[in-house]
Amino acid sequence: MAVYDFSGKVVLVTGASRGIGKVIAEEFARAGAVVCGTATSEDGAAKIEANLSSIGKGYGFVLNALDLDSAAALAAAVAEKCGSAPDILVNNAGITRDTLFMRMKDADWDAVVTCNLTAVARLTKACISPMMKKRAGRVISITSIVGEIGNAGQCNYAAAKAGIIGFTRSLAKEVGSRGITVNCVAPGFIDTDMTKVLGDDALKHWLDNIPLKRMGQAQDIARAVLFLASEDASYITGATIDVNGGLHCA
Repeated sequence: MAVYDFSGKVVLVTGASRGIGKVIAEEFARAGAVVCGTATSEDGAAKIEANLSSIGKGYGFVLNALDLDSAAALAAAVAEKCGSAPDILVNNAGITRDTLFMRMKDADWDAVVTCNLTAVARLTKACISPMMKKRAGRVISITSIVGEIGNAGQCNYAAAKAGIIGFTRSLAKEVGSRGITVNCVAPGFIDTDMTKVLGDDALKHWLDNIPLKRMGQAQDIARAVLFLASEDASYITGATIDVNGGLHCA
């Protein structure tokens, strides 16, 4: 991984208790940032804080993304704890409620869209106001290849992830003059807890269609996120960086 220095920066990573979010938070901590990670429980938040503190400086917070009023409270708590609002926001938290659309309950649609899209907008709004005052900041959201190409059984998830891409492009146009960049990273088939439950046939199907013939790793996503947060990417905004081994070439 390229060596970046985020000393003096406050980074907020949602969904940092495992998988992609955990690795992103760890890499920012190794790069010198003060990292705030969220989990859905007090126990999860405590584990995040212990893990980040073993690497650098970090804190754990509880975030229930389905409670939209919690976004402003989280942003305020991070600013109070760290002495500064987040300089870099990584919207990573998300859920799935997969089933074919005609069988999908309204509650499953609402939960996925609320958590994966509306909560992203609420937290971004809470964090971006201080960035505008400082005339600097980075907003990076984790979308998905599913939001670009669709996937049977994931209409709710695909809609939410596609919405993040449109939200990102539009917000980038609004805040670029304030020195803030807004970008997405779209993971493809990544080796996480979610993909470990796939059967051998499904795994073979995906691998057969990936030009690089392997699953991606969480570190692959973290590299893209740290790049977008760095000064190396200061002229990139409104973009979606595809990290999918060639599975989808936009």
